[in-house]
Amino acid sequence: MKTNQYVEDLRAKSAAELADELVAAKKELFNLRFQNATNQLDNTSRIKEVRKNIARIQTVITQKAKVAE
Repeated sequence: MKTNQYVEDLRAKSAAELADELVAAKKELFNLRFQNATNQLDNTSRIKEVRKNIARIQTVITQKAKVAE
């Protein structure tokens, strides 16, 4: 599955790389919301997908923090 591969890729990254990816995803979400508000967004399902990716990234960050303790 596509999402399983994405999660495995996230688990292989370092904490700094995950933080960078989280920032990038949040910026993308902001831009998508802005485009949606101005009626420029064609694929509105992308918002939901990016939100889920942000949650996946945060979950992996939390898992790595728990293991590090």
